Amino acid sequence: MRRNLSSSAILAVGLTLLSGLQALHAEPSQERRIPGTKPEKAPAMSMVRIRLNSSNGDSVTATLGDGESARAFRALLPLTLTLKDFNGSEKIGDLPKRLSVQGEPAGADPEPGDIAYYAPWGNLAIYYKDFKYSDGLVRLGRLSHIPDAFKRSGPVKVTIEAVP
Repeated sequence: MRRNLSSSAILAVGLTLLSGLQALHAEPSQERRIPGTKPEKAPAMSMVRIRLNSSNGDSVTATLGDGESARAFRALLPLTLTLKDFNGSEKIGDLPKRLSVQGEPAGADPEPGDIAYYAPWGNLAIYYKDFKYSDGLVRLGRLSHIPDAFKRSGPVKVTIEAVP
């Protein structure tokens, strides 16, 4: 015995299948990802505050995250570094030792005001302009504001300390 399906039944089955396929291939709407990378999760910001004092008198506070790298960075404080301009978007300085990146995202998309650790080079980076996603970049924290000394092209000497 052979049954003929009505055209409306066939249409209903087809639409149901199409909806299911679209759901399987839907892209995350609010997640910015680079192909081949894991989604980046923003680090939780702890209440640990630090202060950066520059040799020209500028001072800024920052809040550090709770990640392994941020904890390792805090353990280095107090610290004095000469930060050099890099790429017209950030100040960078060599840390006295490498930080652990265990449990950190594979990379980050830094924004102005971010304090980060670039694991491949083992240096600190403080962004004063927006920059692209970079593998090996770990967000450590965020400045309360960007001092003028950080926006200038020359080097700036800073002392970084924990705020009591």
